[in-house]
Amino acid sequence: MPSTPHILVVEDDPKTAETVRLYLAHAGFDVTLAFNGAQALEEAERVRPDLVVLDLMLPRIDGREVCRRLREKGDVPVVMLTARATEDDTLEGLGLGADDYLTKPFSPRELVARVQTVLRRARRSDDGGRVLRCGPLVLDPAAHAVTRNGDALALTPREYALLEAFLLAPGRAFSREELLERAFGTAYEGLDRTVDAHVKNLRQKIEDDPAEPRLIKTVFGVGYRFEGTVE
Repeated sequence: MPSTPHILVVEDDPKTAETVRLYLAHAGFDVTLAFNGAQALEEAERVRPDLVVLDLMLPRIDGREVCRRLREKGDVPVVMLTARATEDDTLEGLGLGADDYLTKPFSPRELVARVQTVLRRARRSDDGGRVLRCGPLVLDPAAHAVTRNGDALALTPREYALLEAFLLAPGRAFSREELLERAFGTAYEGLDRTVDAHVKNLRQKIEDDPAEPRLIKTVFGVGYRFEGTVE
């Protein structure tokens, strides 16, 4: 990544977009604006952003489809904006692969803080950490990469953080609150079901049969436990 992170802001309301741009620029980010879904995909290809701030309700191509297409091409972090604050809407956004979300109206300062947190998670690399192996699954902290059967997995920063937590403590039952803290940070205030959405996505990528998971087990009334053997 470049020394100055580049943020792509996708928002169809010009006033909101400009406000977000000013706050992010003041925080030291380079910012590119897009005002519809088609333009967002074009700009994402052109500037290769370090993070995308993505509104759900967009003309031409909506935010859900934009997020899907971004995820097909890579693991750029996505912070989603939505005017619909229901729990199901939030979980749907996370299910598409978003790393975080904010509901409108939102504080621009809060958005900047979320962007900074997600970027820190995305960039986190423990050069002294050991490579963690569980059968065909390999997590390399120095490269900040995960492979399965030798093939690279496109994990979001949240999914990576959760998998790393599981591999470092196999057999331990984590509460949802503990996993929120590890994946989102101590200051994060969100839904417990946020973890469920990310775990579901992670299972899709690492389990032979996500409908009958053998690695990440649900501990009813508690949270989740990793049952694989880690070397």
